[in-house]
Amino acid sequence: MANSRALSAFTSPLLGAAAFALLAACSGSQPAQPAAAEATPAAPPTAVASAAAPAAPAAATEDKTAKKAAAITDAPWGSVGGKEVKLYTLTNKNGLVAKISNYGGIVTELHVPDKSGKMGDIVLGYDKLDDYVKATPYFGAVIGRVANRIKDAQFSLEGKTIKLNANNGKNALHGGKVGWDKVIWTAEPVQTADGPALKLTYVSKDGEENYPGTVTAHNVYTLTNNNEFKVEMDATTDKTTIINMAHHTYWNLGGHDSGPITGLEATLFADQFTPGPSADDPVPNGKVKAVKGTPFDFTTAKLIGKDLKEAGGKPIGFDANWIVKGDAHTLRPVAKVKDPKSGRVLELSADQPGVQFYSGNFLDGSNKGKGGVVYQQYTGFCLESQKFPNSINVPAWKDEVILKPGATYKHNMVHKFSVE
Repeated sequence: MANSRALSAFTSPLLGAAAFALLAACSGSQPAQPAAAEATPAAPPTAVASAAAPAAPAAATEDKTAKKAAAITDAPWGSVGGKEVKLYTLTNKNGLVAKISNYGGIVTELHVPDKSGKMGDIVLGYDKLDDYVKATPYFGAVIGRVANRIKDAQFSLEGKTIKLNANNGKNALHGGKVGWDKVIWTAEPVQTADGPALKLTYVSKDGEENYPGTVTAHNVYTLTNNNEFKVEMDATTDKTTIINMAHHTYWNLGGHDSGPITGLEATLFADQFTPGPSADDPVPNGKVKAVKGTPFDFTTAKLIGKDLKEAGGKPIGFDANWIVKGDAHTLRPVAKVKDPKSGRVLELSADQPGVQFYSGNFLDGSNKGKGGVVYQQYTGFCLESQKFPNSINVPAWKDEVILKPGATYKHNMVHKFSVE
């Protein structure tokens, strides 16, 4: 997400104090220090049906077969801080499969077909829970309370100055040292009319990471029978606070193990973006700039790699917030990405004012992922719909992120998969 993706090296709050490297860049993946403790391995997986109907007989009707295919199952995936962690599998009637953990709400796998019908896992991640606990650039996680960066790790709210834990140089990034990507959520499998879903709930106590108010947050993942992956977020509070949740999957439409994403074609439905003052200080400060005539112009489809070097940054690549065209609070097109080789297409719609497009600049080979794949630079991209980064410190933007008692924060994303 925002310009220098800090690789989170940590231990869960349930494990106690975590060693955390303070990073000078933004929200990228940088080498991490070893964590103070590790996750406990899972017992041999014994998946159990959480919301599926009993197996149908051989002569089952097409409708019953569809219901069976849409089963939700779960299996032990180890533990963190003595609390059990599970891995849930959602399968829609077309055979698409998503695997999600209640640790950090992490999407560990998402299998979709290419133009020949061959399934492929298109999200970066790890095979084992312990790897997520040790060090991860936020692979597939729920980000909160506040996504992206807050300048100088502080802000004013109702006349009070609130100082946060700086975990990205002098700034606060993705909720702090122990954000919502590092906690265990309560999971509830749900079979909906649209397809299998997993509802995640987390209660963030008043003062957590120095943020005010006890916040109850939900994140619902649905794998629809229309081949959509929906993410629905909401939150309420008992005291005025700030909220800006996000989803942080790293995508590679050729497959997580297919190499660079520079050959993918991307379109962003945005005419403007919010650059920071400089490559050394990329935190937005209220400035808005037109994309026309800059490397950040994705108003028509172009290869991600075409203007990547010209985008600058430390390290070089795309890592900025674009202002999505249209009503800032209405579900509308945000981005379209196509892999010419596999034919896979991802279309994102969301109801937030901005989107962070990140080209995996900080991936540097230090993350050994699923199947032993080494994730090198530019091998995954993120599309994080959001309120603008550092909104609370920009007078024209701050009201977007302030949440008061009695109000409900909402954020909806729809990832539509197809082939061309």
